[in-house]
Amino acid sequence: MPADLAVIGLGPYGLPLAQAAVAAGISTIGYRTGPEPGSLSAAEQRRMLAQGFRTTANAAELGRVRTAVICSPTPRGADGGLDLGQVETAARTLAARLRPHTTVILESPVPPGTTEGPLLRLLESGSGLRAGHDFHLAYSPSRVDPGNRDHTPANTPKVIGGLTSACTESAAAFYGRITDKVVRARGLREAETVQLLETNFRHVNIALVNEMAALCHDLGIDLWDVLRCAETKPFGFQAFRPGPGVGGHAVPQDLTAHAGRTLRMAELAGEVNGRMPRYVVQRAAALLNEHGKSARGARVLLLGVTYKPDLADQQGSPAQEIAARLMELGASVSYHDPHVPSWNVLDHPVPRADSLYEAAADADLTILLQQHRTYDLQGLSVKAQLMLDTRGATPTGAAHRL
Repeated sequence: MPADLAVIGLGPYGLPLAQAAVAAGISTIGYRTGPEPGSLSAAEQRRMLAQGFRTTANAAELGRVRTAVICSPTPRGADGGLDLGQVETAARTLAARLRPHTTVILESPVPPGTTEGPLLRLLESGSGLRAGHDFHLAYSPSRVDPGNRDHTPANTPKVIGGLTSACTESAAAFYGRITDKVVRARGLREAETVQLLETNFRHVNIALVNEMAALCHDLGIDLWDVLRCAETKPFGFQAFRPGPGVGGHAVPQDLTAHAGRTLRMAELAGEVNGRMPRYVVQRAAALLNEHGKSARGARVLLLGVTYKPDLADQQGSPAQEIAARLMELGASVSYHDPHVPSWNVLDHPVPRADSLYEAAADADLTILLQQHRTYDLQGLSVKAQLMLDTRGATPTGAAHRL
């Protein structure tokens, strides 16, 4: 039976869209474009299947839907820009089956100009149809926040920009079935640039507080108290928290690789955030030294190795680099994460702590990298010989904070 919607790419952008569509009663199929780590739990995926969602490897089914949304990942490429390979593969696959009157929407993060440039050319050359005449073409930045129960697809406004006004309205009609509010951008490039701005806004502000963390530590200032006070300002300030690094699927863009233009703030933010795993290891080594121990031979327990709390997704998690640098210093590293049953670093398995409290008591240093809800941080801080909290999640005075 033909579906209303095909979601092409079932990774961090596609699966949440498919979940929202199925919940809204839209008949949906999913088509994979490559190895794509998803952000939904097994229980959530089972619920989707029970509601009628199905995946298919038959590309012919893509030609039987009213709306096709490309959600393929665009990771950082060798040149530092976004790798559009999976998006291009998805476009070629869809183009060969594309039928008139279909609405095609791109949600993957891309440089401005991609939808009306490479994507349009691939769709038109592969289908023999004209965008804006025979089929609708639009862009909508993905606004997925995995694990966020307050901001869901239903109550998160959706930005849409079309090749033509008719394309915009067709995409708006589709998203209007999923979300409470649709925001129309002036065009494709404006909608693409919304994604660019939102991603870089996050990275730049995290970089600022990461630099503040190092500065405040050197000056003996409690950054976490500074943040607590600063966020009481009702205007002109939004609180971000420092951490061991920035993970996730959204890559900051400076556009150098695609447009020859540098967004200096995005470039600097990438440099600052990229230094945080090294800074965490430096702080860890200094703490051990202050307590009469060397990093070489020290038993170090890492708590939480995913990029976000309460999820299994490890994409871009700073835990990998932190563990590798500790190992290079000669430390004996183990880990605990309720969402990660096994973990490899430098192509070697890292021992997993079965008894969390015993492991914390036995370790020379416990480092909190991710504050999963299941962690009793008060109890762990009491059990641990020495604890470094990179998230500011432990009670005040219970542990050394970043």
